Amino acid sequence: MDPIDRSTTNHVAGTQGYAALAEALVARWEQVSSAEHHQSVLHLIPKTPSRVLDIGAGSGRDAAWLAAMGHLVVAVEPLDAFRDAGMARHRGHAIDWRNDSLPDLATFAGDEASFGLVMLTAVWMHLDAAERSRAMVRVAALLGAAGVLILTLRHGPIPDGRRMFAVTAEETVPLAQAAGLRLLTTQTSASMQTENRRTGVTWTRLAFARE
Repeated sequence: MDPIDRSTTNHVAGTQGYAALAEALVARWEQVSSAEHHQSVLHLIPKTPSRVLDIGAGSGRDAAWLAAMGHLVVAVEPLDAFRDAGMARHRGHAIDWRNDSLPDLATFAGDEASFGLVMLTAVWMHLDAAERSRAMVRVAALLGAAGVLILTLRHGPIPDGRRMFAVTAEETVPLAQAAGLRLLTTQTSASMQTENRRTGVTWTRLAFARE
């Protein structure tokens, strides 16, 4: 799919409230070290070059980090402003950018559905309950036999103008298990972003593998 195709962009409900703040958010995200941000699950990231799917890739910070490790990265981002910024900032990395979103990931089919790692960072809270149920099945189907899914759950006040829902490990773990995944780890921590910490935002990080 043409990475600058705009046929469905910005009709994704979960992107509500982000476009107007895109420049500031991209700058904020790019100041965070991916290695530090994901330190607790570094041991779960494949050591040899693998196919990696970064869903909700935002500015492409993590996608570029993973590509620099030698992974073949597909970065999914439905918002024009984020996707365009990511392609511009990280043009030196071999990243396959897609204009797509959960719960369907409609651009993926056939032999593409086999990833060694799927990353869902700060995405899950944008899906309502029905969408989360569909999305878990879809994501599980994209994992290869030895694939790992790493996702984060946001807890805390919802910023004005955003579409977010309360998400918990107590709901998410059974969803993953029903989709044929087993829990590898669960960790809770404060946000790395100063503004989020000030408002009491915390995160739960979950990792799963195939049964």
